[in-house]
Amino acid sequence: MLTKLARGAGAPDRLGAHVVPGGVNFAVYSETAERIYVCVFDDADAEIARLPLDGQRDHVHFGLVAGIVAGTRYGLRADGPWNPAEGLWFDPNKLLVDPYARRLDRPYVRVPELALPRDASVDTAPFVPRAIVPGSAPELAQPRRRGPQVFYEINVRGYTMRHPQVQPGLRGTIAGLTQKPVLNHLKQLGVDIVQLMPVSAFIDEGHLPPLGLRNAWGYNPVGYFAIDPRLAPGGPEEMRALTDVYRKAGISVILDVVYNHTGESDTNGPNISMRGLDAKTYYRHVAIDGRQVLVNDTGTGNTLRCDHPAVQRMVIDSLVYWVEELGVSGFRFDLAPVLGREPGFNPNARLLEMIRSHPVLGKAILVAEPWDPGPGGYQLGRFGKGFHEHNDTYRDDVRSFWRGDGGKIGALAGKVAGSSEIFNFGGRKPSAGVNFLAVHDGFTLADLVSYVDKHNEANGEQNRDGHSSNYSWNCGVEGQTEDAGILAARRRDVRALLATLFLSRGLVLFQQGDELGRTQRGNNNAYAQDNELTWVDWASADWALAEFVGSISRFRREHPALTHDHFLTGQPKNGVRDVVWMHPDGREMAVADWNEAGASVLGIRLTHGEDDVMVWFNRRIDPVLARLPEGYWKAGLCSDDRAVVPVAAGAATLPPRAVVVLVRSHILGD
Repeated sequence: MLTKLARGAGAPDRLGAHVVPGGVNFAVYSETAERIYVCVFDDADAEIARLPLDGQRDHVHFGLVAGIVAGTRYGLRADGPWNPAEGLWFDPNKLLVDPYARRLDRPYVRVPELALPRDASVDTAPFVPRAIVPGSAPELAQPRRRGPQVFYEINVRGYTMRHPQVQPGLRGTIAGLTQKPVLNHLKQLGVDIVQLMPVSAFIDEGHLPPLGLRNAWGYNPVGYFAIDPRLAPGGPEEMRALTDVYRKAGISVILDVVYNHTGESDTNGPNISMRGLDAKTYYRHVAIDGRQVLVNDTGTGNTLRCDHPAVQRMVIDSLVYWVEELGVSGFRFDLAPVLGREPGFNPNARLLEMIRSHPVLGKAILVAEPWDPGPGGYQLGRFGKGFHEHNDTYRDDVRSFWRGDGGKIGALAGKVAGSSEIFNFGGRKPSAGVNFLAVHDGFTLADLVSYVDKHNEANGEQNRDGHSSNYSWNCGVEGQTEDAGILAARRRDVRALLATLFLSRGLVLFQQGDELGRTQRGNNNAYAQDNELTWVDWASADWALAEFVGSISRFRREHPALTHDHFLTGQPKNGVRDVVWMHPDGREMAVADWNEAGASVLGIRLTHGEDDVMVWFNRRIDPVLARLPEGYWKAGLCSDDRAVVPVAAGAATLPPRAVVVLVRSHILGD
């Protein structure tokens, strides 16, 4: 391979590495580097060329390298001042990964050498992945863009690592998710959106390797284009294959993306990409006592500088890449307020507007996690049209109601009606809210009803990490038990919780394995448990529970009164009210009923067109007789499949700790 710089050639227009006539064009953004080099590696992993990018325009260093082709492995080095107190970390001994790299030849591995100062004179090339020059782009993908209803959160590695019907070589990979048994399970559940936890290449947090632990979730990325090689050994084509297969099955794929920080962390972190190229551009700093200090609005050591044009360009370019080339249908933005920090949160920040108004991204499914740990970071309800938002108030209020907390009947009503107090403004609809009860960062649904306290000892932080306010209960015994009565009570409560979720206005999100009874033995922050604690245990699955989830998902789709995307008013229209809140005595709820601290039973009658249903929530431990409005009502669904729901003489008997749906028939005896 004859590798040389074509002097005076190249272009700054497209960042990253791109095959062009005569070789490969490289372009890298840096405002503070004095010189940037492209390092070319041969098949024996030896660095065979180190070539300075001789072109500069608008802070883009660029050049054309002749004699190389697609598939060539490369890295970057940058030179300039070494002065961390000024946000300058230049060290040509540090091999750096191109922020625009489309593919890496190996995963990141956390080693001390990556964080050594410049005067250590240690070449880090043996410890850093090489980027791979991409070939020509595939035909533009056609992502599925139908409106979402039911989201299902998947950790790519953990989902299939123990799946007996997935080939061993495919377990824990994106390709493993394309296998027919996996796809059939998702279709049976009625899932129409698969939300993949982060798939971008990531690195372990610094404290994990000494503990013998590994990051299992991926929320510590180093770049935003390349998939972690452990998840896609065959390259990005595996993601394109997944989205194609799922689109044909009527399922969209969205990605959980982390545009708020990177794995380069704080000042003790590794120098492996953006920090070594231009830390002051890519990361937010604040001047304290004459020093440039990294802002830590993410709790991870650094914060992406999303109000800088170069970072905004990188975010947009990477999002478009995932949609157009790999076929994903949208994104869930982790710690999304960071995208709108200037430095305080602005719902009309330039980057948020760029995403909303983009001709490609504006058509994608956009979901915000509307909080971050920084000052003023809780922004639920402020992301506006174009974004859906995770609604943690739904989680907490519904959990509190079923736990038995007093004064929660009104909160339950507000949540199942779509949280209008949060989302009913600016033309938004109930679908602006994504309702959930359990996701990756917290208890599994089975653990929610089995543990009062978190049990995170395995994480090596003396159980200090993770949420302490979980609104959970254990049905009488903390953790695992063989007591048949307690197991039956937990089973009943899980089904009531799932029924509440699926019968609520807004969108539904549930996590992998909750339909199978998955436990993490009380660990509510299992980010460092890349092992059987987090891997889905298919051999011990509760298939009856999975069948129930599928049935309630179908029931939801069949009844527009439950899902019609408008906020309820209770006002007559053509003589019909869209909602009536019912007391079990058969009367409409009065002010005093809403204020009763011990109220534990609530009925909601929903009408849309010809569809007329009544949903009853009974959290009491004994049956309750509920009087019904006039008409012929029949039992449509009961969360407790071991109970019966007698409906006669204008009343229904609600089983203990259950959700019951009655359907009004317009034909007597139908």
